[in-house]
Amino acid sequence: MNEALKKWREDTPGCAARVHLNNAGAGLMPQAVLHAMTGHLEREALLGAYESADEAQPQVENAYEDLARLVGARRRNMAIVENATVAFFQALSAFDFNPGDVIVTTRNDYVSNQLAYLSLAKRRGVVVKRAADSPGGGADPQSVRELLRAPRVRLLAVTWVPTNSGLIQPVEALGAIADEAGVPYLVDACQAVGEIPVDVARLRCDFLSATARKFLRGPRGLGFLAVSDRALARGDFPLYIDMRGANWRTADTFEPKPDASRFENWEFAYSHVLGLGEAVRYALVVGVETGGGRARMLAARVREKLRELPGMRVLDRGKELAAIVTVQVAGREPEELVMLLRQRGINTSASLRAYAVIDMDEKKAAAALRISPHYYNTEEEIEQVVEALRPLGSASVA
Repeated sequence: MNEALKKWREDTPGCAARVHLNNAGAGLMPQAVLHAMTGHLEREALLGAYESADEAQPQVENAYEDLARLVGARRRNMAIVENATVAFFQALSAFDFNPGDVIVTTRNDYVSNQLAYLSLAKRRGVVVKRAADSPGGGADPQSVRELLRAPRVRLLAVTWVPTNSGLIQPVEALGAIADEAGVPYLVDACQAVGEIPVDVARLRCDFLSATARKFLRGPRGLGFLAVSDRALARGDFPLYIDMRGANWRTADTFEPKPDASRFENWEFAYSHVLGLGEAVRYALVVGVETGGGRARMLAARVREKLRELPGMRVLDRGKELAAIVTVQVAGREPEELVMLLRQRGINTSASLRAYAVIDMDEKKAAAALRISPHYYNTEEEIEQVVEALRPLGSASVA
């Protein structure tokens, strides 16, 4: 084991007891994240929650600054909210959709985002159009270009890495197309941040939403939104803006804050914000390209080894693949497999058809086991999960 890997594991208490291959669900927190959070909770218990928040303001500001650096933005562009879905919905609600307006998206998107579009279709008469896929998987840029030519298109919304497979969407190319068409662009980077280097300027996105808990290795229960200067200049603000995001000027008027805080809510879990700051700093020290490259290498090794086993069907497709592996084991329900592996100290998760109806139906899969390594996992741990699955697949085809 090299020195860097040894240090990453020493810094991660969870590595001592589990083989954690559910980083697409929630990565194991480094010790520094845990200390930041518990330390603030102890101060809240002793000093009071509001008083502790005031005392922690310099550290909170550092968290914003480092978060902005992580995604290539500035402090004024960053909003911290309760979770990634809230961040995405805050951005979505900034658009005053009318009947007949069009949202262009993809066939492989996050389930909650698709549900939001369908809700808008039902309640506001919005038309949802999904770009065709390229032969190898992922949205076809030419299809997106053609869809964006429609006169009523209000938004292009894309999930960078969907929850149900290792697909990496061509978000940079799609951003260039949206920019050329003059269509606002919203990117869900929930499964990308912490694994794939992010530069909002290169993406040309108006909004980018993400979470603290996955490959960034921060706390569960916190998300963030990067808001472009272009969106701020347009005056975009969420439908339900609260006292943190706006000033109430007269009985019948209000004024949104000049920066991305207009997308935030007053109530904060400040222990989580401090934990997020530590997670970001840890990621910057490791290097997202370094850590993410190793995570994807380990995922590729899982795919390679599982393809060799009887009864296994790896479902991931696309030119580039992220550190998410989805596999069907003949005759086995993924939820059952998750529990069997957990009994052996191996954490994984299940990806169900309801999470990605279009993609799973095309693959003729009702569900899949999801395995998502990170840079602190070892090659030996990859062997462990493969060996644990080997007899399960063999028994199903015997």
